[in-house]
Amino acid sequence: MSFWQIWNLSFGFLGVQIGYSLQNSNTSSIFESLGADVSHLSYFWLAAPLAGMVIQPIIGMFSDRTWTRLGRRIPYILGGAVISALALMLMPNCPVLLAVAPLAMGAFILLFMDLSFNVTMQPFRALVADMLDDSQKTQGYVVQTFLINMGAVIGAFLPLIMTWAGVSDEAVPGTVSRHIACSYYAGGAILLLTVLVTAFKTKEYPPEKFAEYNSDAGIPANDDAGKCHRLKGNEAFQANAGVNAGKRPGFLALMRNIPKVMLQLGVTQFFSWAALFMMWTYLKPAITGNVFDPSTGAVLAEGATQTWVGVLNGIYPIPACIVSVFLARIAARYGNKAVYAACLLCGAAGFVSLLFIHNQYLVLLPMIGIGIAWAGILAMPYSILSRSVNASDMGAYMGIFNFTITIPQIVIGLTGGLIVKWVFGSQAIYMLGLAGVFMLLAAISVAFVGRSSGTQQGAN
Repeated sequence: MSFWQIWNLSFGFLGVQIGYSLQNSNTSSIFESLGADVSHLSYFWLAAPLAGMVIQPIIGMFSDRTWTRLGRRIPYILGGAVISALALMLMPNCPVLLAVAPLAMGAFILLFMDLSFNVTMQPFRALVADMLDDSQKTQGYVVQTFLINMGAVIGAFLPLIMTWAGVSDEAVPGTVSRHIACSYYAGGAILLLTVLVTAFKTKEYPPEKFAEYNSDAGIPANDDAGKCHRLKGNEAFQANAGVNAGKRPGFLALMRNIPKVMLQLGVTQFFSWAALFMMWTYLKPAITGNVFDPSTGAVLAEGATQTWVGVLNGIYPIPACIVSVFLARIAARYGNKAVYAACLLCGAAGFVSLLFIHNQYLVLLPMIGIGIAWAGILAMPYSILSRSVNASDMGAYMGIFNFTITIPQIVIGLTGGLIVKWVFGSQAIYMLGLAGVFMLLAAISVAFVGRSSGTQQGAN
C-alpha cells in the first residue's frame, strides 16, 4: 500500500487519542474538583481498564466474523465513534446531570466513555494487520503511533489553547472548569470527523481477496479454512472465519492456544503499562505544591497546575512523534527487541528524574524520555505480535492482547490508593519514582521475549 493509504487506515485513531488524552490529563482534576480524595483517585481510573478488558476481545471476535458493505472493522469503528463523541460532550456536565451525586454521575459517564473508546479503538489495531503484509506491518504500526501521539498532543494542549482564546480556567469546587468543558466539546467533534475520514478513505479487502492474501499467511491448512484461497466471494470469507463449518475457535480455545510470544510480551506490558497508569493517575497531585514558577519563585496555583498537567501530557507525545518517524528504520537495522528495550530505559530515566526537578519548565525534560518509551510501547509489541498470530484470528488475539494493558492498570487501580496512603504518606510524587522502577523492569524483561522455539522470528 502507498504511504497515504497506510495513513488513512489509522487517521481515525488521531481523534480517538485526542479523547483519551483529554481523559488522561483531566480526569483526576475533574474528580478532585467534585470532591474526590487523592487516595481514591485510582478507583475512578479503574473504568478504563475494566472497559478494555471486557469490550476489546468481544469486538475483536465479532469483527473477525463480520462482513458488511462497509467492511469488517469499519462498522465497529464508526459506531464506537458516534458514542465516544456523545460521551465527551456529557462528561463536563456531570454536576448538572446529577447535582445530588456528581461523583457518581462522573464515574458512570467515565465508564460509558471508556466502553465507547474501546469499541472504536480495537478494530484499528486489527485493521492494520488485515491490510498490510509482514513487510509493511512495522511501518503501519509506526504510522499509527505517530497519529496517536499527534492526537495526544492536541488533546493535552486543548485546555491551554482554550485559555489563550479567552475561556476562563477558574477552578471552582463542585464544577468542571469552563476551559476543560470546551476542550471536551471540541475533542468530541474532532474524533467524529477523523473517524469519518478513515471510513470513507479505506476500502477493506473483500472476502475473496482477504482469503487469497492470507491463504499462506497463517490461516490453518486443515479442514475448510485451508481451502479459502480456492473459494469465491462471501463463501471464501465464511470459510476463512469458520462460519459455515462451525469450526471457528471459541474464546476458551483461543486462550488455550495463545502464542508464547504473547505471554512473554505480557510481562513487559505489565510493568510498562503499570508505570503509565501511575503517571496518568498521580501526575496532577504529584506536581501540586511541588512545582514553582522560576520567574516569581511561587508555587503554581491550583488552576495553573491543572493547565500545566495538560502541557506535560502534551509534551511527551512530541518526542514520541519524532521517534516514531525513524522507528521502523532503526528497528530494521537493530531489531525490534533492542529498540523496544532502549525506549523503555529512556522512560525509566524520565520517571525517576521527576522526583528531583521542581522548576516549572525544567520538569518538561523528563517527559522526553517518557515520550520515547511511549513510542516504543505503542509500536513494537504489536509489530512483534502480528507476525506470530494467524490472520484469521487477528482481531480476537489483538483484543485478548489488550488484557496485558488492562490487567496492570486494574492492579494499580486497586492497590495504588493503599500504596500512596500507607507507604508514601499520601505523597503522590513517590508514585512516579515507583513508575520508574517498573519501567526499568519492563526493559529488562524484553530480553526474554522470543526465547522459546518458534517465536524468535516474530520477536526479532
